[in-house]
Order: sequence, then C-alpha cells, then structure tokens
Amino acid sequence: MPEHSRRPYLLRAMHEWMIDCGYTPQVIVDATRPGVEVPRAFVKDDRIVLNLSPSATQNLTLGNEWLMFSARFSGVVHHIQLPESAVLGIYSRETGQGMVFPEDGDETSSPTDPPDTPPKDGPDGPPASPSPEPRARPQLKIVK
Repeated sequence: MPEHSRRPYLLRAMHEWMIDCGYTPQVIVDATRPGVEVPRAFVKDDRIVLNLSPSATQNLTLGNEWLMFSARFSGVVHHIQLPESAVLGIYSRETGQGMVFPEDGDETSSPTDPPDTPPKDGPDGPPASPSPEPRARPQLKIVK
C-alpha cells in the first residue's frame, strides 16, 4: 500500500491545536503551484499568507489533497482552493509557533527518516561515530 503524505494530517492537527488554544492559525502558501486559486492581488514574492481561523473562513475543508474555503479580501468574498502540497507552513499569529513543510512537496521521506541505503565510506560502511551530529532546527520565516 502506498504511503500517504503526512502534510494534510499534520496541517489538520496543528490547525486544531491552534484553535483549541485560542490562537489564529495562518498558512503560508506557494501561489505558483498548479491548482492554487487565491486572489492574486494579495500575493507577494509568489507567497500568500491566509488566515484559517473560524471567524475568517466559511466552509473550511482541510482534506487529504485540497484545502478549500471562502474568505473576504478587502470586503470581497473569494473562493480559495489549493492543493495541500502548496502549503509551506502553518503557524500561530500570536506566538509564531507552528510547522514548516518541505517546499518540494515530497513527504515520503524527511531528514529524520533513515536513508534507504546507507552511504558507504569503506568496505564495511561509514566509520562509527561516538555521537550523531546535531541537526539544525528548521526556522519559521513569517512572510507579510
């Protein structure tokens, strides 16, 4: 059975957590991806930040493949539709806490997943190291 992308599940979980905490969930979207329908006047540097709070959206659907809702932009109602792969991150407007997703949209592997085949440095593989090197934590960049 093919592995499903984790992005829609993590997106829904983070959205629910933010709503439960009384925060305003916002998503950063790559507006250049195919299928993204957003008001182009609000796109800056090929990105748009969308407020996903219940008071800002109507008929919000966080599906496994599509994110859809209606929202007002400068008083005009727009139907927003975008593939889940276009969502680059979700964060709380109040705290900045959130999650960043890979831009390539491929979530079948991540930096924390072991590689399919270990790299070989010698006949027996890589030399043993006393401790793994710490990885840099991803940083969330707020685009306004």
